[in-house]
Amino acid sequence: MKHAVTLFRFSSLSSRAALRAIGVVLLAAVCTGAMADDYADVNQLLRQGKAPEALAKADAYIAGKPRDPQMRFLRGVILTEQGKTAEATATFTQITQDFPELPEPFNNLAALYAQQSQFDKARDALETAIRLNPNYATAHENLGDVYARLAAQSYGRAQQLASTNASAAPKLALIRQIFLNAPTAAALPAAPVEARKPVRAK
Repeated sequence: MKHAVTLFRFSSLSSRAALRAIGVVLLAAVCTGAMADDYADVNQLLRQGKAPEALAKADAYIAGKPRDPQMRFLRGVILTEQGKTAEATATFTQITQDFPELPEPFNNLAALYAQQSQFDKARDALETAIRLNPNYATAHENLGDVYARLAAQSYGRAQQLASTNASAAPKLALIRQIFLNAPTAAALPAAPVEARKPVRAK
């Protein structure tokens, strides 16, 4: 899988570049006036590598506007960049509960699950994202990567259970080759992907 700038597309972008791109997309999509300044400030801090300051500013903003899905999403991106997987997962999970109509948080949540080799959960989250937006190309690509990882697990298990099973070995080798030749080697999603449309509270 590749990591990019949509809730979790694993493209050839570095995770840091992907995270920055998310902020830019979010800003372009929904920010105006004073709110734009708040988003811009958090995004700028993140681009400067000042994730703790960006998180503090995002938290202060959210304290006054707890239902703002954009800043909450950005907060999840910041937590992911800081390696706070459990907190990022909790953040994206809460967004999916509060705004179940939005596919992007499900995609980022799937990226976090895949990063922890929880491929069944990643698959479920991606299938939800696709149900919400059947044209969500990033989620389709990520789902393909998850299916490939699940296939690799099954072929590996088949090989363990029957050492004489000659048919599983070439299939497993083929899947491993696919991921070894990927732009980001065997790396799974590092995090978020772009929110392509404004996120609005109910």
